[in-house]
Amino acid sequence: MKALFYSEHGTADVLRYENQPDPVIGPADVLIQVAATGLNRLDIVQRHGWFTLPGFTLPHIAGMDMAGTVVDIGSDVRGIQTGDRVVVDPSLHAVSTKSSFAGHGDRYGELGVLGATHPGGYGEFCAVSADHVHPLPADLSFTDAAVFPTAWMTTHHALFRVGELQAGETLLLHGATSALTLAATQLAVAAGATVFVTAASEEKCAVATALGATATTTNRDLDVTSWVMQQTGGQGVNIVLDHVGPALWEPSLFALAPQGRLITCGNTTGDSVSIPSLGFLFQRGVQIKGSDAYFSTDFADVWNRYCQDINQGRFTSQIYRQYPIENGAQAQRELESGSALGRMVLLHGS
Repeated sequence: MKALFYSEHGTADVLRYENQPDPVIGPADVLIQVAATGLNRLDIVQRHGWFTLPGFTLPHIAGMDMAGTVVDIGSDVRGIQTGDRVVVDPSLHAVSTKSSFAGHGDRYGELGVLGATHPGGYGEFCAVSADHVHPLPADLSFTDAAVFPTAWMTTHHALFRVGELQAGETLLLHGATSALTLAATQLAVAAGATVFVTAASEEKCAVATALGATATTTNRDLDVTSWVMQQTGGQGVNIVLDHVGPALWEPSLFALAPQGRLITCGNTTGDSVSIPSLGFLFQRGVQIKGSDAYFSTDFADVWNRYCQDINQGRFTSQIYRQYPIENGAQAQRELESGSALGRMVLLHGS
């Protein structure tokens, strides 16, 4: 098969679109012909070698988020047929014991992830545990499906399972056009929360406003904490969902209301932060919570909600640009530059 892959860490120049071995499926697996693959920040981070998930190896075929068509099924697979249009849950949590991917599902250890520790959607074909594919409605495109798995599942888990977001609460987000914030803005607004978003530019703020954010602001030359206090009448927000890390850590922490929760699920700007005031934490009852890996057992419910709401116009996939897979290096450069105003997608066979 043809695949976009790399055999050494470095800039996007290390990516090669060449032949790679065809995937081999086990008795409880299916083979997907990939149609569309969503780009994620981890694709870039691991390519550079700044951070890699436990179990990562070279050469590597990235692409955690993918949708396509089933072209082969294992001998033990039931309820799935060749020709089925599917989206893939890339997490290897809770796969069948008969799957060739069994044994990689430890959410607190070496959790396997297609496109991160195992070959993913940058390949023409991808082997998947059969219990980790979910049907696409006839009126949902491969492109809309391909931007769902990582961002929407990670965000849903962080907001509702970990953060326990409730209707009527206030939420602060950063990075308006990042994959996680695009999903979080829509999920939180739909849940009845008031959402405040900061971004690098007015153009990116406008995207968050269009998705239902109550107020937005640029965060490059602004006291974010003071801005939040102005927006909330001096109370602060109930939750901050942070995937940025050090760059906005302190203003996010001090923007919390009493008994507020800072939910961290990423480290885009680095991995080390400090708590400038323990007194602030215990005097105001503030919590700092890490959002762990989502449960694959939640995937079907969240996916079905996404399909329903996107078809009825309540959610948008916010596709910014699509590239042929052979131009994937150019797509990664654009994502890395920070100029994208939405999701980037690679298309096979375009």
